Amino acid sequence: MSTFELIDPEIEAYCESHTTAESELLHRLYRQTHLQTINPRMASGQLQGQFLSLISKMTHPRRILEIGTFTGYSAICLAEGLAGDGELHTIEINEEYEDRIREYFAQSPDRDKLKLHIGDAKTIVPTLQATWDLVFIDAEKTDYQEYYDIVLPRVRKGGFILIDNTLWNSKVIHEVQHNDKDTQAILSFNDRVQQDCRVRNLLLPFRDGIMIMEKLQ
Repeated sequence: MSTFELIDPEIEAYCESHTTAESELLHRLYRQTHLQTINPRMASGQLQGQFLSLISKMTHPRRILEIGTFTGYSAICLAEGLAGDGELHTIEINEEYEDRIREYFAQSPDRDKLKLHIGDAKTIVPTLQATWDLVFIDAEKTDYQEYYDIVLPRVRKGGFILIDNTLWNSKVIHEVQHNDKDTQAILSFNDRVQQDCRVRNLLLPFRDGIMIMEKLQ
């Protein structure tokens, strides 16, 4: 855990107490994730989960792509806004999470819309014959630029891309250690997006930072 706090913990607790509660399914998944995984903080949780759900419901996408499933919390949230004939494809590189993901996907009311792929997103995404309305990326930070380059041409004009952890525990505003490849990659990625005329972008200081992009062309 970084020594830098993006949001005062008391403010975050207040926000949680004034945000719609997570479903019983998500509550169980979040609790099990904290009990049985090494990095439970990677799970979206109530605030980010509700944010993702609302974004999905506002855009009502037919095709969602997620890179970085972890235990499935964010995918279940994003699926809540899918159109009736919609699908969410989510890619997780760590096969150790597969059984848990499938267990909870099977209990979701959107189970038939959730499509799990196990493997490297850099090789899987090009094989998916789809134009994406909404993309959420929360995976290996040093690969963010490559994910972006692969995904953007496959997003429809007016579609949205959300990238998690783009403030990286506030490390982006502090001196970067020469061996801190993750922070260096995020700084480079944020700069690249800021200069990309193909998108309109907003770096939202929410949780660990979410870069939101609308594809313009």
